[in-house]
Amino acid sequence: MSAIRIVSEIPGPKSRALVARRAAATARGAAHLTPLAIRSAQGARVSDVDGNQLLDFAGGIGTLAVGHNEASVVAAIHAQTDALIHMCAIVASYEPFVALAEKLNEITPGDFPKKTVLLNSGAEAVEAAVKIARAATGRAGIIVFEGAYHGRTNLTMAMTSKYALFKRGFGPFAPEIYRLPFPNPFRRPDALSEEEYIQFAITQLEQALIAQVDPNAVAAVVLEPVQGEGGFLPTPPRFLQRLRELCDEHGMLLVLDEVQCGFGRTGALFACEHYGVVPDLLVMAKSLAGGMPLAAVTGRAELVDAPHPGGLGGTYSGNPLACAAALAAVGQIRSPAFLARAQEVGRHLRAGLQGLAERYAKVGEVRGLGAMLALELVQDRESKTPAPELTNELCAATLRRGLIVIRAGLFSNCLRFLPPLNISDVDLDEGLAVLETAFGEVVG
Repeated sequence: MSAIRIVSEIPGPKSRALVARRAAATARGAAHLTPLAIRSAQGARVSDVDGNQLLDFAGGIGTLAVGHNEASVVAAIHAQTDALIHMCAIVASYEPFVALAEKLNEITPGDFPKKTVLLNSGAEAVEAAVKIARAATGRAGIIVFEGAYHGRTNLTMAMTSKYALFKRGFGPFAPEIYRLPFPNPFRRPDALSEEEYIQFAITQLEQALIAQVDPNAVAAVVLEPVQGEGGFLPTPPRFLQRLRELCDEHGMLLVLDEVQCGFGRTGALFACEHYGVVPDLLVMAKSLAGGMPLAAVTGRAELVDAPHPGGLGGTYSGNPLACAAALAAVGQIRSPAFLARAQEVGRHLRAGLQGLAERYAKVGEVRGLGAMLALELVQDRESKTPAPELTNELCAATLRRGLIVIRAGLFSNCLRFLPPLNISDVDLDEGLAVLETAFGEVVG
């Protein structure tokens, strides 16, 4: 049976009414990417308040690796509500909090003693990782990269790229943030081969440690192994490996932000496993808890212990319900069968997207890692001029037909795809068919 069932225009009258109430009651700055109002969801399928059933390839912007309302996550939350909804880990300890920290220490890369701090959001976790790095090294400098997205708090805004969308009007920003170029092979100079371009990026990186900041003043280098908001750009392996070498050479900590690319999204439990690179601190959130608000920083025990007691944590950090949900979600995601399915979903999705690229010259590139995939849309492949208007038109065209996709990219010209990693082939093919129809309508 088709996953998509349309019984009204999209958005329907009830969706429009609820979205209008939202606009009247909530801050304009907390934007929404679709005009939908959702009533319920299961797996990759969501139902709106008008009775339409749609396919969700946005996945809570990478939060729903196990899908909407996954049965074991729901059961874990229900069971936990009967025992303990909140305590505050600052006040006392409770089993799900400790068990989850133990589990993250066990499953994250690195054969050394580890500790974990639990938090509420990706931005909060990135900020905690910076605090840990500064406390552990006694240094202040933080190196980040163009195209990065690390959050919307004051410190993480300073670390985030894409100024106009996330930072305009909000300064001044936190100091001692040094932004370096990120190697994007798609936009390399025509005169350079991909390998030459990556070597040039490494040379720029090494020069920055002379021209911009002394490495002895740098606490940490913070990097997304696969940029999320930046357009699903995988870090070239040689570049990440050289970063690890430079960190080791100069006593800088390597912090990998796997908020969006972690927990099976790339086909491995963590994206850094594809590179054979072990970070000093690993930042996690999104799919960690199957849709519940939870984040974590896990790393070398002596580093995580560097901040003084009271320097980390918060009222809701490591809430019992979120921890119970995470234990259920992580238990699923780390299973060999789940990761094998995630790899198959990635191959299947890439094949469908590559087919579109072969038929439509407006697709500049299909890229990503595993099931974390994007199409970059351009005016033409020669100039590679970004086409954000086309991206918006395609998002609207797919939505009218019952498929939710959202944009990404430094130029807002990428379609990003983050379906559940256990999505069925039937639902995946139906979504790809809708995408094909939308391309035929919008691109021609």
